[in-house]
Amino acid sequence: MSQRSRFKPIERNLAMELVRVTEAGALAAARYMGLGDKELVDQAAVDAMRHTLDGISMDGVVVIGEGEKDEAPMLYVGERIGDGSSPAVDIAVDPIDGTTLLSKGLPGAIAVIAMSAQGTMHVPGAVFYMDKIAVGPDAKDAIDITAPVKDNLAAVAKALGRKMAEVTVVVLDRPRHAQLLKDIREAGARVKLITDGDVAAGIQAALPGSEVDVLMGIGGTTEGVLTAAAFRCVGGAIQCKPWPRDDDERRAAAAAGLDLEHVYPAEELVSGDDVFFAATGASTGELLRGVRFFGGGAETQSLVMRSRSGTTRWIEATHNFERLDKIRYATNG
Repeated sequence: MSQRSRFKPIERNLAMELVRVTEAGALAAARYMGLGDKELVDQAAVDAMRHTLDGISMDGVVVIGEGEKDEAPMLYVGERIGDGSSPAVDIAVDPIDGTTLLSKGLPGAIAVIAMSAQGTMHVPGAVFYMDKIAVGPDAKDAIDITAPVKDNLAAVAKALGRKMAEVTVVVLDRPRHAQLLKDIREAGARVKLITDGDVAAGIQAALPGSEVDVLMGIGGTTEGVLTAAAFRCVGGAIQCKPWPRDDDERRAAAAAGLDLEHVYPAEELVSGDDVFFAATGASTGELLRGVRFFGGGAETQSLVMRSRSGTTRWIEATHNFERLDKIRYATNG
């Protein structure tokens, strides 16, 4: 029996339930946009998303969340969520990918969640960062994270049928990427620097019609798993390789049996046949529009995907706060 065949198919389209979770997180956090308080932004999203998750019938386990139990009262790794009924799922959540962006009033912050069958999300947690390369469906067979940057970009350009100067690479603006940026520029590709939010950037690389063709560079391990979940739904390819920050992390990786030379594709990070992904814009960016408040309510834009059907939905929603408050009061009362 194969690894995948052990897991019972999930018949409900959980993606349509998950979007309520990311909408709640974005709506709550967006109220504090630009106030300069990252913790306030994050806590608002956590509270709203955890409350909304309570309304989903499932047997859920948080595999990516706010940290260990002693670090977070809610959405901590290992927390059980739901009423214990079917389906049994792994939950990966980033209440706000880009808390710094939202706290400073900058564009591109999103609320993110992903789910797949229990036991199918694999997080190399012994290292905080991973080196990543990601492309859309047309170039999915062209990348090799162990190859030189110029060779990867040449292969991507060929797969896309473009000149090198027509290929755009998105990279987090960090000192650790000095050599990577030098290599990309010497290869002749265009560079798009971002300050935060590599989940949204990775998704952009996979979507048709995007201004981004390739994601490259070192970013968070948990963000890599969330991005892999999105890629399982929308197509394309992502490859991740552990990137220890120091000797202590190397020793921790060795103790955990983690091979630092191993390359993780999306199918290994999230191995389930049925993967669900949802994201809602908190502050307007290139991937999603942020929350727009008006008297008595707000508008949101979300991206919702499911791997089994390959369906990608863009959902525009109008929220009536008076009616939502009545529902919450009736539920809590």
